[in-house]
Amino acid sequence: MISQKARYAFRALLALNRAGKGNSMVISEIARTQDIPQKFLEQILLDLKRAGLVASRRGKIGGYMLLKEPDEIFFGEVLRLIDGPVAPLPCLSKIAYRRCDDCKNEESCEIRRVFAEVALATRMVLDRTSIADASNGNISAVSEAYREIA
Repeated sequence: MISQKARYAFRALLALNRAGKGNSMVISEIARTQDIPQKFLEQILLDLKRAGLVASRRGKIGGYMLLKEPDEIFFGEVLRLIDGPVAPLPCLSKIAYRRCDDCKNEESCEIRRVFAEVALATRMVLDRTSIADASNGNISAVSEAYREIA
């Protein structure tokens, strides 16, 4: 499950994308339109700025804007930035690997094999779905297949 902070980050990025290329939005406007607490949004936008995803401008036409193109900002990148590793088990994490405390043999672990497939499918969707895709309603084949069985 993703954190509320990650959900707010996605909502802020989507709002900035809707503002249009080169247009900025002030924090209060993003907070109001996206129903995000302003102080929390300030922290989130600073994280996104440090990561090079957004830029800020001061002055009369100031505010925040996307620094990267929306088709270059992927959900996986943002989720890892805000929430950390995208792995259902610590032994499947690429950036924060650690052996499960109760695991005797990772190679023969049935649980690990199942969740490795889950992790792979999740990463594929997150790493291939951009802010532009989400804004345009472009969903992946995996999402379409899931909707059919859900």
